[in-house]
Amino acid sequence: MKLDSVQIRNLRNLQQVSLNPSHGVNFILGINGSGKSSILEAIHYLGFGRSFRTTKHKHVIQSDQESFTVFCQCTDQESVKRLGISRNINDAVSVSINGVRGNKISELVSQLPVQIFTPQSSDILLGSPKLRRKYIDWCLFHVEHPFLICSNSYTKLLKHNNALCRKHQVGYAEPQRIYWTEHLAKYGETLTQFRNTMMERLIPLITSNLEHFLPEFCVEISYYRGWEKGLDLIEALAKASDRDYRNGYISVGPHKADVRFKIDGKPAHEVLSRGQLRMLVAALQLATTQCLMSYTQKTCIFLLDDVGAELDAAKREVFIDKLLESNTQLFVTAIEAHQLEFIDKYQNKKMFHVEHGQVREES
Repeated sequence: MKLDSVQIRNLRNLQQVSLNPSHGVNFILGINGSGKSSILEAIHYLGFGRSFRTTKHKHVIQSDQESFTVFCQCTDQESVKRLGISRNINDAVSVSINGVRGNKISELVSQLPVQIFTPQSSDILLGSPKLRRKYIDWCLFHVEHPFLICSNSYTKLLKHNNALCRKHQVGYAEPQRIYWTEHLAKYGETLTQFRNTMMERLIPLITSNLEHFLPEFCVEISYYRGWEKGLDLIEALAKASDRDYRNGYISVGPHKADVRFKIDGKPAHEVLSRGQLRMLVAALQLATTQCLMSYTQKTCIFLLDDVGAELDAAKREVFIDKLLESNTQLFVTAIEAHQLEFIDKYQNKKMFHVEHGQVREES
């Protein structure tokens, strides 16, 4: 998928902006506060239905306005699609796909695979396992269509089983407890099979990328499924049932899964510097775009925010080169042009300058 045009209205300091980006790489220059990251934020809304900078949608809406809107026209191989999203100050959302309006964000974001690399991207390694599960699940969402139904079903069943645990704490006995546990185990096993398969696809790609980004280290990557080895999930749930009823929640299952990175037997985040962690994240995110292209022939839109803060000059160039090899459409923000001194070699590119919320394309 490639963006042909993007229209942004009333999003932060972008009152009314229109872009016609290159299908290759787009460089967006501007000082801090100019609005360059807000352009990426707008595209991020099309790919995720949310911001990467705040959880409060109303904070994204321009002052004295009731809502913001982002609209794009994009090309998917031979077909053209028109996609849009609008959010208002009451948190209501409206999405549009080829003129048909609705409110299901999943239907919109399934159309437009978007990834982002920011100064906070190291959180995927430093933060909670939930962030690493999201990393796998993004690939599954775009590559394996049945995954979303399975994931949603498991989440609903987990909430129901957690509620039964809490009721048990106050003396309520659920006669159908075994029924709900069996269904949780069924969907949990299927969800784990999806994730295992995806990790088998991603690990060779990540390892190959690390040869370019961190050649001095051997990074061991493993997937912990969320319960004890040697047991089926139904057995693990039974084994943990007494504890879970005491605590009021289910403690085993794919909602406890994690991806683990080690170097010489130690957690990677304890060995690598901050800059090296960023390179590991770059290898991870590059692998998702490669996986998407390899298994679906879909291309990804990749947002690289504040490139000067994240990568040294040589690694910036390698990262962009590798992304473009997977036919990615790339949007790169930087404060100054010297942070992008290597860009003359790219043929299919555009340069945009942002100042006080106004965007000017360099001719």
